[in-house]
Formats: sequence, structure tokens, C-alpha cells
Amino acid sequence: TMNDKADFTQGSILKKLIAFMIPVLGALILQAAYGAVDLLVVGRFGTTAGLSAVSTGSQVLNLVTFVITQFAMGITVLTARYIGEKKQENIGALIGGATVLFGIVSVFLFIIMILCALPISTLMQAPDQALNLTSMYVRICGGGIFFIVAYNVLSAIFRGLGDSKSPLLFVAVACLINVVGDLVLVAGLHLDAAGAAMATVLAQACSVLFALGLLKKRQLPLEIHKHDFKINPHCIRAMKIGVPLALQECLTQISFLALCAFINRLGLEASSGYGVACKIVNFAMLVPSALMQSMASFVAQNVGANNEKRAKQSMFTGMGIGLFIGVIVFCLVMLKGDMLTAIFTTEQAVINQGYAYLKGFALETIVTAVLFSMIGYFNGHDQTVWVMVQGLVQTLLVRLPLAYYMSIQPKASLTYIGLAAPIATIVGILLNVCFYIHLNRSIKKIG
Repeated sequence: TMNDKADFTQGSILKKLIAFMIPVLGALILQAAYGAVDLLVVGRFGTTAGLSAVSTGSQVLNLVTFVITQFAMGITVLTARYIGEKKQENIGALIGGATVLFGIVSVFLFIIMILCALPISTLMQAPDQALNLTSMYVRICGGGIFFIVAYNVLSAIFRGLGDSKSPLLFVAVACLINVVGDLVLVAGLHLDAAGAAMATVLAQACSVLFALGLLKKRQLPLEIHKHDFKINPHCIRAMKIGVPLALQECLTQISFLALCAFINRLGLEASSGYGVACKIVNFAMLVPSALMQSMASFVAQNVGANNEKRAKQSMFTGMGIGLFIGVIVFCLVMLKGDMLTAIFTTEQAVINQGYAYLKGFALETIVTAVLFSMIGYFNGHDQTVWVMVQGLVQTLLVRLPLAYYMSIQPKASLTYIGLAAPIATIVGILLNVCFYIHLNRSIKKIG
């Protein structure tokens, strides 16, 4: 049975959206803290080469994690849709099929990351001094890919059920273990980048075991049977929602890797500075990301309940929340960016390079609140093919070419490279406004 807090089809939108979003945001903050803690401890107790290796290697890990998160969005949206339609009996088959599907994906990723760690690091143009450390970081993280995939699938299921607190609990356990692991392996045993990777994998493994233990104790509003564990129509439907998002995220993250490679050519200090700035950027993007994930569940339930007006109101409420927080984050990044980068390293040149990138990127913290709320709204409507198309236009036709052009200038500045992000997002907003008008005309015709 649905409890009132998990029923998004009635009651105050603002209160329910914030109540659902805060644990999502908390989980994202703690996830971002993984990489930040790795970088912080390696920056303080490791080498500059180790710092570059964690910076570059974590970009690769981010690609995999973000793609899996988007792929799993199909589970979240479809679970919420079934709840809105009062068809909870379909959720067991959906989860069983998704378990098989994501198991196959895990095996594929494991093989790629273990066997191709060195070519991937070379492709990323990791500095020569950091090449072996980078490939080792990628290989160790690849060994723990099963746990990373399992965590994201479990989180997607719970969010679809309207429960955003359990995923927060899972990641809190992982974060705590990661901090202890980094201090023991990097600061204590001086294992540098390899120690940071081991700590991350250990943390994810413990998180998944804790999550599975919690699942056994908890009564869920669904039943899963042995015959559900096969590729079935429900998991194929979830795939159709998740695959466009995963493909878009994959190409977007590859473009970020390309951007990382552009900057790596500018030298070790620029590489390390960009890596540090990326950790701050990850934190700055957390509220829009939490809004997007929450919006998908919120809108999907209301679409399932045939309440389009409330779905629209949810999107505009999300924009308001995002803009308010975005302006605060923008001021912090623009005015105190050097203090933020100094948290991760004591080298002044790296601090300056990181701050330079943040100055260009800062506007993104405001405009992304609008863009991500719209994307969450479209995801909740199963319009994931459009989400993929607009994302690829932004990334491949605007952000990447602009960043590359800025990186090959005689006196290349990380500020101008960073500016490519908000320019691409503004283009994305214009595209999405046009599609929003088109979608609503189509809904009115059907209605």
C-alpha cells in the first residue's frame, strides 16, 4: 500500500517535492564526497602525479556511474507510473527483469575496464608521469563495477516507490567507509591513487551488502517471484525509457573526457586544477541533479494518474527551488572559488587554474536549474528520445566545439573553456521551450 508521503498525486507540491528531494540531494552530496575525499586525501598525502591520476581516472568512473544512473531511470519512471496507474502487481516483474539486464551490463563493463584500462588512460591523454597510476585506478574501479551497478539499481527501485530515504542511508554507509579507507590506504600506507581506488570499491561493496540486508527486513508493496527473473516486457519497456538517457549521458560524459584530454595537453598544473574544479562543479550541480531525479518520479506518478496540470505545476515549482539555490551557489563560486579549490590542494598554481575554470563555469549553476527541471518533466512523460536529442545537440554541436576552440588558442584560458558549459545550456533551454509547447499541444489534442 502507498503511504501518503509517497503519493505525489495529491497534497502540497512544494512540501512533497522538497521532502522527496532532500534525501535525493543528500545521497548525491555523499556520492560526490567519494571523489572529493579521494582527491583531498591524495592531494594532501600523495603525489602530484597521483592527484592527476585520481582526477583523470575519476572522470572515467563518472562516465560509467552516470550512464548506469540514467539507464536505471527507466526503472524509476516505470515503477512510479505503475503506482500512479494502480498497477503495483507489474513492479515485481519489472525488478526481476531489470536485475538480469543489469547483471549482463555489469559483466560487459567489468571486462572493458579491466582489459582496456591502459588504452583508456592513454586515450584520455593522461600526463606521462601519471599514466600508469591512472590505468591502475581505472582497473581497480573496474573490478568493483558490480557493486556500483547494484547500488544504482537498488536506488532507482526505491525512488520509483517514492522512497528517497533508503538510498541516502546506503550511500551514507559507503561514504563513511570510503573516508576511513582513504585515511588508512593513502595517508597511512601511502598507496597513492591505487589506495584511493581500493577505498572506493570497498565502500561500494559494503553499501550494497547493507542495502540487501535492509531489503530483507523491510516489507515492500510488491511481490517478486523466481519466474520474474528473465528478460520480460516490463524490463524491455523500462529499457526503452532508459536507453536514450544512457546513450545521451554516455556521449555527454565522453565529451567531458575529451574536454579533460584537451586540458591535459595544457600541462600537469592545468590537468590537476581542472580535476579539482570538477569536484567543486560536481557539488554545484547537485541541486539541479536532485531536482531532475525527483521530478521524474513526481511527474510520472501524476501522468499515470492522468493529472497533467499537477505535472506542469511540479516542473515550475522545481524551477523556482533550483533558481533560488542556483543564485546562492553562483555567488559562492564566483567570489570564493579560490578558497574552494584550496581545500583540495596546497599548490598555488593548481589553485589558480581551478579558480580560473570556475569563473567561466559559474553561470551554469543558475541556468541548469531551469534545464534540469524541464528534463525531469520530459523523463516523467517517457519523452526520453527527445531528452537524448537535445542533450547531444548541446554537447556535440555547442559545448565541445567551443571548448576545443578555446583550448587551442595561443594563450588558452580555463575561464573561456569553462564558459562553454553555460552557453550550451542556454541553447538547450531554448530547444526545450519549443518542445514543451509542442508536447502540450499534442497532449491537448489527445485529451
